[in-house]
Order: sequence, then structure tokens, then C-alpha cells
Amino acid sequence: MSDKNNMVIASKTATGSSSSSSRMSTKTFSGLGNLVKLLPTGTVFLFQFLIPVVTNSGHCTTLHKYLTGAFLVVCAFNCAFASFTDSYTGSDGERHYALVTAKGLWPSPASESVNLSAYKLRFGDFVHAFFSLVVFAVLGLLDTNTVRCFYPAFESAEKILMQVVPPVIGAVASTVFVMFPNNRHGIGYPTSSDSNDTQHKSQT
Repeated sequence: MSDKNNMVIASKTATGSSSSSSRMSTKTFSGLGNLVKLLPTGTVFLFQFLIPVVTNSGHCTTLHKYLTGAFLVVCAFNCAFASFTDSYTGSDGERHYALVTAKGLWPSPASESVNLSAYKLRFGDFVHAFFSLVVFAVLGLLDTNTVRCFYPAFESAEKILMQVVPPVIGAVASTVFVMFPNNRHGIGYPTSSDSNDTQHKSQT
């Protein structure tokens, strides 16, 4: 009788632990999903695809560490740089991407019918660039392959940080992005057929 009771208790404990683990896993992936939405899609895809390769799945030699460090810097630069790009539909009917400047966009081919001054550099662009770097730093530095490569002793604390940090950073970044709405459709971000009209109306 005692053995049966112990088996029942053990079963309930295992079920409870499984449910708790499942909830934490769901929260973690939810936080990560919210962060990924704030970054350029192409850069995120490139990172997820290549990070296991450059880190040798976390089993790094000195060469792998240099490659991984360079790769993280390139991805971080792309995330920040994308905040200073925008796109418009030119008079030729094609989508053109350009760099945001204090006067508008550069270069600007087929822009005869486009009000380029509506795309000029704003303070919010620097805010978006900064938080894009912060968000990528969270995703990049807490990635399992990166942790195993640079600081394997930290791996035990990784799961806890992945459950806590992404939702917190995601909430802060989302709040800031609400305060400084981003109407740009730069490199790596989705575009819409009427994005130029929408942005022009919101800034004039």
C-alpha cells in the first residue's frame, strides 16, 4: 500500500514538474518571438542559419571564436544599419531602398513623384538603432551555441536568463517603439504597397 502511495506521489510530482517546465518553455519562446519581430528578418534568419556553423555547434576552437565574434559584430551592425534605411516606390513602379539622411533619402533614383523630405533622419531612428542592438545582443549572446563557445561555465544560468531577460527586454523595447513609432520600411523589414503614402501622411 505504501509503495502505491509513493508511486502516485511521484507521478503527480513528475506531472507537475513537466507542466511547470512546459510553461517556462512556452514563456521563453514567446519572449524570443516578440524580440525577433523587432529585428530585420534577413539578419535574424542569417544568424539562426549560420551560428551553428561558425561556432561548430558550440565546440569552439580559437579560430571558431574569432569567426563567431566577427559574425556577431556583422549581424549587430546590420540590425543598427537597417534603422537608417527606408524604401519607396519610384516613378518606374519599382521598390527602391536608400540610406536615410538629414535631407531625405540617398541615393534616390526615379523619385520625381516622391516627397523625399518626408523620409529625413529623425531622433527616433537613433532610438530604434540602439534598441535593435540591445535586442540582438540578448538573442546573440544568450544563444546556446554562443554560450557554449565563449562561456560554457555560464550554461547552467542560461536557461534562467532566457526565461527572464527576453520578455523584459521585449516589453521595454516595445514600449519605447510605441513612444517612437517606426514608419520606415528599410532593408530587411516588410513592405506594403501603400507604405509611402502612409508615411508621407504621418509626417506632413
